[in-house]
Amino acid sequence: MADPILGRLIFQRFRSLSSEQVTFDNPTFIAGQNGSGKSNFADALAFLAEAMTSPLQAVLERRGGLSAVAHRSSARGRPSNLGLAVELKNPDESTVAARYGFELRARKGYGFQVAREKCTVWKPDGSREWFYRSPRYYHGWDSSATSLKPALERNALALPLVGGDARFQAIVRFLSGMWTYRIEPTTLRAMQDPDGGVRLHSDGSNAASVLREIQRQSKGDWERIRELLDRVVPGTLGVRPIKHGNKLTLEFTQDWGKSEPVKFEAFSMSDGTLRVLGLLTAIFQRPAPSLLVIEEPEATMHPGALGSILDVLRHAARFMQVVVTTHSPEILDAKWIEDRHLRIVSWNKGATRINPVSDAARTALSEHLMGAGELLRSNALTPDEPPDTALPQYKLFEGHNPA
Repeated sequence: MADPILGRLIFQRFRSLSSEQVTFDNPTFIAGQNGSGKSNFADALAFLAEAMTSPLQAVLERRGGLSAVAHRSSARGRPSNLGLAVELKNPDESTVAARYGFELRARKGYGFQVAREKCTVWKPDGSREWFYRSPRYYHGWDSSATSLKPALERNALALPLVGGDARFQAIVRFLSGMWTYRIEPTTLRAMQDPDGGVRLHSDGSNAASVLREIQRQSKGDWERIRELLDRVVPGTLGVRPIKHGNKLTLEFTQDWGKSEPVKFEAFSMSDGTLRVLGLLTAIFQRPAPSLLVIEEPEATMHPGALGSILDVLRHAARFMQVVVTTHSPEILDAKWIEDRHLRIVSWNKGATRINPVSDAARTALSEHLMGAGELLRSNALTPDEPPDTALPQYKLFEGHNPA
């Protein structure tokens, strides 16, 4: 498996995550019941990625504004300061480690401003580059890179502005490549507007264009998609994008035991088949994600096919970091899943908690007494910290070296 680059993610009052941190292996399975906060966790990664390529105002507005994203202690309370921080390990050859975080503060009239933002990068020779910005600090900006003087607006992040500089480029490149997917079969079934096929949309709505680009660029990947699709959906001989006027759709070829294979367009295919194809497209697209987040791959899938889905995800983890949210015991039934791959999501008193597995569950897994799926079925896949304990207070901005 590829070593995880994202080592730790810290939340400060982001949606239901009041004060929490998550450490990562590869792959990492975020397991919990519906309504526990798995989607909010996934949205934090999507938020970070979007904030590297879109104005922060637009990223918030797509989610209903700061008041909808920031955690509230009560329905009438003013939105709290919202923050996220990440620790990266070896994001490229010239960067040993990096730490980046920001905090947003609500202002009157539904506005907001960046309260603090800090980035530190450690180099192989032991040196470091950094910047720090805060309206209350120095002249609002300070950096080891004295040549950098970004024109900062109070509602815009600094990192996307300085990300073209080689000293900070690795962080922006990795964060902007964290892509989150919840494949919607209805969007793959519909006629699609063609595009350049450079990046798969989060719901799979341009899958035909992305598959066309994979077919053009890499015959090996195209054949691998066909092989894996046939393994999950037996009898599927192939799939290809085809044109209908100015639209694109997908055509599947299946073996029905007749003299000639039978061809079907996407609107005739099952939800499960389309979801599998969307997942394969997400994995094999080029450029590849730096981190691939798959939300609930078990949705509309026959339990018997989920083992093959796990094989696909395990294959993806060989060359990228993979995170999966799930509440399915069948997803966790794979014998290769260890306690280090698992994080347990729970909900208590209006807050989401995310923890490694308990000692008892860890023992059961390491001694092969029960698998993770069996533990989940028996309500024994428990976190190492009871959900009713006091919320910890994790710091967004620290001075230690995360390497």
